[in-house]
Amino acid sequence: MCLFYCADLATDANRLRQEYNRLVDGLAQQGNLRASDTWLSNPTLPDDILKEAVPGSIRRAEHFLDVLKRLLDYLKHRLKADKVESEGPTSFVMSLNTQTLIDQKTLKFCHDRLHSLLLTLEITDTDEFLHIQTVCNFATLVGTYSRGFAIIIEPYDERMPHIPDPVLQLSCLDASLAIKPVFERFQSVVITSGTLSPIDLYPKLLNFNPVIIQSFAMSLTRDCLCPMVLTRGSDQLPVSTKFDMRSDPGVVRNYGRLLLEMVAAVPDGVVCFFVSYSYMDGIVNSWNEMGILQEIMQHKLVFIETQDVVETTLALDNYRRACDCGRGAVFFSVARGKVAEGIDFDRHYGRLVIMYGVPFQYTLSRILIARLEYLRDTFQIKEGDFLTFDAVRQAAQCVGRVIRSKSDYGMMIFADKRYNRHDKRSKLPGWILAHLKDAHLNLSTDMSLHIVREFLRRMAQPYEKSGTGTRKTLLSQSDLAEIETQANAGF
Repeated sequence: MCLFYCADLATDANRLRQEYNRLVDGLAQQGNLRASDTWLSNPTLPDDILKEAVPGSIRRAEHFLDVLKRLLDYLKHRLKADKVESEGPTSFVMSLNTQTLIDQKTLKFCHDRLHSLLLTLEITDTDEFLHIQTVCNFATLVGTYSRGFAIIIEPYDERMPHIPDPVLQLSCLDASLAIKPVFERFQSVVITSGTLSPIDLYPKLLNFNPVIIQSFAMSLTRDCLCPMVLTRGSDQLPVSTKFDMRSDPGVVRNYGRLLLEMVAAVPDGVVCFFVSYSYMDGIVNSWNEMGILQEIMQHKLVFIETQDVVETTLALDNYRRACDCGRGAVFFSVARGKVAEGIDFDRHYGRLVIMYGVPFQYTLSRILIARLEYLRDTFQIKEGDFLTFDAVRQAAQCVGRVIRSKSDYGMMIFADKRYNRHDKRSKLPGWILAHLKDAHLNLSTDMSLHIVREFLRRMAQPYEKSGTGTRKTLLSQSDLAEIETQANAGF
């Protein structure tokens, strides 16, 4: 046993000596990768960093480990702060250098140096080193970028200020940093999405000069999209998730009666999006106390998204099974959650989506405050413009879950009086505004129920699924040839 142990130590020592020699030659772990592979392996680091050699202060493994120990001691010291602290990478690196003598260049190579060390020692189970990898990633980003990031230290959660729970966060404030390598590498870049609205704000956020900006209408086989703006309940009281209104019993009751009326009239799946988990929990509890939830469940089963991925996946599976068997179901979800970002409710899985409120970000968030200040100072984007843009984009992302093909159909209800204002409504994507009629604005629950019934009656009529009878939705080879002939004739 002792012989084997000594042999392992000798082997590791030999590997470390070979690694040191490679690092002295400036090869590090990048080796002889082709230019494209180098770019793909680390797209967030500038080329000049990738071409540099690892600094001499961390070429030996024992020296690198000593640097990591000093870095961890410094981070532990900073986490003992008794008040919220926020600073940029430059001041953070200067403070770190003053107290630990770790310079910026050393920080840049922490990620690569750790990865090289793990490869040299042939460590395959890297799960045990996830935390130190996170620290090295943090060090590399802080040492690489002097702008566009913020280091925020919060000693406790604002909801429980008497319980120490320190958190150090590195937040990216500039989205253009992530897409910059793409613009530099490719001559032509096409950015497409169904929620790029307002489209003129994206060049500012991503810091580029667009050659062509174009918004296209959605190609559908029929008018199978029905958005509505609901501003008040059946009792004519206004509804909104504004902070001073969201806890009003009248608003909670009207939101519940809205859903109750809809599940009684709409077949198959109904999806509801709320502005936050806490608001969803509160309103569902209130509906349960009022007896509204029990009435809803007489028509459809109810499933709820949680912050647990496994529970949410199970709820989605059962929701689909309920829709498949004809029972129908309601799914409660949250804007900015897993379901809102990547789950499709096509066909009978989503005939109606209700967006309860305007999903603004939590305005007291330190990260959001830092980003708003950065956008104002760097790109001259006003705080209100960005908050509204972000909230309406999230709302469009949510309601767009129900339309996933040309022959699909669905309804959207924006349940908040603020959507009736032009400054909010105008920021919705063009494919929604094109179907948002004036008669579908400023609705009450009763009026929206009438529109829903008329729309479902119209969708039940037979139609030509290819769309040839009403509008062209798919170009054939002859259509392309005709367009090319017309273009040549015009030229």
